Amino acid sequence: HQFREYPFLCETIMIRSIFLFLDRTYVLQNSLLPSIWDTGLELFRTHIVNDSGVQKRTVDGILEQIELERNGETVDRSLLRSLLGMLSDLQVYKDSFEERFLVETNRLYAAEGQRLMQERDVPEYLHHVAHRLEEENDRVMSYLDQSTQKPLINCVEKQLLGEHMTAILQKGLSTLLDENRVTELALLYQLFSKVKGGLPTLLQFWRDYIKTFGGEIVGTPEKDKDMVQDLLDFKDKMDNVAQGCFARNESFINAMKEAFETFINKRPNKPAELIAKYVDSKLRAGNKEATEEELERILDKIMIIFRFIHGKDVFEAFYKKDLAKRLLVGKSASVDAEKSMLSKLKHECGAAFTSKLEGMFKDMELSKDIMIQFKQYTQNQSEPSNIELTVNILTMGYWPSYTPMEVHLPAEMVKLQEVFKLFYLGKHSGRKLQWQPTLGHAVLKTEFKEGKKELQVSLFQTLVLLMFNEGEEFSVEEIRTATGIEEGELRRTLQSLACGKARVLNKNPRGKDVEDGDRFNFNNDFKHKLFRIKINQIQMKETVEEQVSTTERVFQDRQYQIDAAVVRIMKMRKTLSHNLLVSELYNQLKFPVKPGDLKKRIESLIDRDYMERDKETPNQYHYVA
Repeated sequence: HQFREYPFLCETIMIRSIFLFLDRTYVLQNSLLPSIWDTGLELFRTHIVNDSGVQKRTVDGILEQIELERNGETVDRSLLRSLLGMLSDLQVYKDSFEERFLVETNRLYAAEGQRLMQERDVPEYLHHVAHRLEEENDRVMSYLDQSTQKPLINCVEKQLLGEHMTAILQKGLSTLLDENRVTELALLYQLFSKVKGGLPTLLQFWRDYIKTFGGEIVGTPEKDKDMVQDLLDFKDKMDNVAQGCFARNESFINAMKEAFETFINKRPNKPAELIAKYVDSKLRAGNKEATEEELERILDKIMIIFRFIHGKDVFEAFYKKDLAKRLLVGKSASVDAEKSMLSKLKHECGAAFTSKLEGMFKDMELSKDIMIQFKQYTQNQSEPSNIELTVNILTMGYWPSYTPMEVHLPAEMVKLQEVFKLFYLGKHSGRKLQWQPTLGHAVLKTEFKEGKKELQVSLFQTLVLLMFNEGEEFSVEEIRTATGIEEGELRRTLQSLACGKARVLNKNPRGKDVEDGDRFNFNNDFKHKLFRIKINQIQMKETVEEQVSTTERVFQDRQYQIDAAVVRIMKMRKTLSHNLLVSELYNQLKFPVKPGDLKKRIESLIDRDYMERDKETPNQYHYVA
């Protein structure tokens, strides 16, 4: 036996020592007789410990000491260890002590949980629970029997956590996530993982938080200009919580993805448009904030957000429009970054998605080769021009469609255009060239009082400025007549020359907006620290009309795609019910569409005799060959 220091043991040891010979000879030879030691224990258990008065007072005293210790007072742990060890050795620990101890513990922590949930905030409460669990584990190590550990810890977890899970999360999860309290979030996860149903409950609240917070980012039009950056920051923050605080739990990571996909598509089209514009801002020349590695990292993060978008065709339309400007106005930060983004899109959406975008790059490459040949061609001309012309040949199907605009070019420019046309059609007969002035740009050599400067300007700005070689002052109407520039475009152009940062024209009367009666003259006193001044940023700015027409074009394309899909399905199935047709369409279409819109397209196809309704069953359609 392993002896413990109990008062009665000293007596038993003395008796055993006196009767040692008896114990080792006679008792050993008679297997039915208990040893003197066992006899002593049995007598002590029967006459003393099992006496109800003695047992009650002993256990009451032990429980009182434990309660004092739980309330922060110091108690004699060695005495408690001796007493509980004695009960254990006498095999009455479970019945006489443990049952009452667990009932008392349950009562104490039930009351404490109720009280502290009212009094304390969630971070404080969580730290308190962790501290209580630590204390109880320490109690088991110090003086309780090992068998008590599991029911004791279960009891604390149930009363302090299990009973208050929803209340804890309702009261504190949003604040913890808003304030990025990673220590408390990790503790919350750790504590909830111990309680039955804890993690599923936390998972539901986490998913709801992401949907609500993300929904506010996406659904607040006043904050549209910051939407994409806010989404990226929010995704980073939630990733860090999932990785660092929620032990990279797969369920939490999947719930986050699902929540992002839900809220980002609550507002159709806009997030896709703004993501395309955000990429444009990062890929434009002059984006000083990012090295190539940082830019690559930003594009990777953007692709994660892009993945959640359902209407990817909206992204493609705006991305294509902005890419065209970057390429044609020469504002792309780096070809490598452009190609990298393209390969990411191809990997994500397949080759069909990027084929037109790749075609745009091919056109730019081919145009360079054509210009080398054109240069050689012009050098052999009898009358070389003093204007240097660069032309980009764009395949119509690849690029955004631009509204044709007839403007009045100076004779020299017209002559050069004709020379190029002769050269190009001589090489490629059967093709048709259509000049697009919207994204043309030029470098003008200009003389001010301060000296010579070069102005980098759009073609429209060029036409306006060249007028001041012929006269001193012109009205808006005179400029419109002479240049043929459409009214809205002309006002924007004049505003950029007379009201922007580089005011190479003076406007009378002064003011921010261009009005009908305004007159303009050349600003001879213009000063600038640079020799070459860029005034054609106006070409990169998106106009309201441009935004509307791009969105409308996407809508139009979707109509064609729905029509094509309906005809394709009907041609294959010949006869189909309305519901089956609609569900088949949802499988095939890659953008979100409302049942009402599908119904309209089906009606339109019936009107145009591609299909017909069944005479008997109006809900049934037949294909018309």
